[in-house]
Amino acid sequence: MSEQSGTVDAATQEAQRTQWVREQFQKANRFLAEKGIVPAKVFAEECRYLAPLVALWKLESSMPSKKTYWVIGGELPADFVEASAAKDARDAMRHFSLTWQMKAESLLQSRSLDATQEKFARLLISRAESLYQLHSDDNFWQQQG
Repeated sequence: MSEQSGTVDAATQEAQRTQWVREQFQKANRFLAEKGIVPAKVFAEECRYLAPLVALWKLESSMPSKKTYWVIGGELPADFVEASAAKDARDAMRHFSLTWQMKAESLLQSRSLDATQEKFARLLISRAESLYQLHSDDNFWQQQG
């Protein structure tokens, strides 16, 4: 009986992961739409997920022009960059990490920094450090490949 419950648990976990990935995909599409970009195609083989923390998508838009983007989401701020900024998902994760470090530093150096901006800057730093650790983790990328 314990084997059977273990199977149910694995099946439940996979169903939860699939649901999370689907939700993150919808969020990524909404995020781009809010920026005026209409996603038309997903490059599923190049996307990477670590549920429930981070989802990294490679999406192609149809409007306003045909461009390809890396879009990141999950338990961190949503962001995007043109695909030309990173050769693959691992490089894209590094790109977001370094970009967020620079954005956070710029916010923290601002003379008009308020408590909300400081909190956001600290969040960016925390998430950037986590992304960089994932970028550096060969085991993560071998499992994903």
